[in-house]
Amino acid sequence: MSRIAERFASLRGRGRTALIPFVTAGDPHPSTTVPLMHAMVGAGADLIELGVPFSDPIADGPVIQRATERALARGVSLAHVLSMVRAFRAQDPDTPVVLMGYLNPIEVMGYERFAVAAQAAGVDGALVVDVPPEEGAELVAALRGRGLDLVYLLAPTSTPERIRLIGEVASGFVYYVAVKGVTGAGHLDLDAVAARVSTIKSAIPLPVGVGFGIKDAATAAAVAAVADAVIVGSAIVSRIEALEQTPEAIPGVIAEFLADLRAAIDAVDAG
Repeated sequence: MSRIAERFASLRGRGRTALIPFVTAGDPHPSTTVPLMHAMVGAGADLIELGVPFSDPIADGPVIQRATERALARGVSLAHVLSMVRAFRAQDPDTPVVLMGYLNPIEVMGYERFAVAAQAAGVDGALVVDVPPEEGAELVAALRGRGLDLVYLLAPTSTPERIRLIGEVASGFVYYVAVKGVTGAGHLDLDAVAARVSTIKSAIPLPVGVGFGIKDAATAAAVAAVADAVIVGSAIVSRIEALEQTPEAIPGVIAEFLADLRAAIDAVDAG
């Protein structure tokens, strides 16, 4: 059983909804990332999504695009991101880490080499935005061969056939994009989210995380009522951006924000 599967099983046994924050590795400075990861865990994060900077982040909105630009300006590469995970693992052997990004950096490194390096660094899985299940067999094989999960996105427009197909190849959990468009866009229709999560759960025997459009404690709580995980990205990254000139303040500010989300989610779980 992967570390991701173990974590979700533990959460399920405790009646707890996962809180999964996303940050871009190296934003605003490489030295910020590992302390921030530890601070997020201390504030109640159950898994961490760590964005791999890429020059053409087509699925991301302006907030995360700017974060990627800041990291790339600091020279942050996939190899650097793996080094950050390795440093994080020196103090935290338990919290699952999923790399989120695009295929090109992995192709440049090579699928098998990436899988070996990711496993050695302590990565637990990858969400590769631009790899559809029809074209992912080689990557799936490389990751599975090293015990790593490949997480897939599902959208409001995903057909029953697409949901079934992703259910055949995904592992760890699936990520439901709650609004149409790029990260940070749109307004959550919570009734629609609940209906779609129910449909996905009936077709895929994996935990379902919901992200995009979760901006505050109230929306986090509402999503926690229907999902296995609440995924928060742009709301965190925008706060990091506001503190670009005072990076030493970032871990504390983000921990405070996540603690508020955690409390709201826990209140729903307790009810």
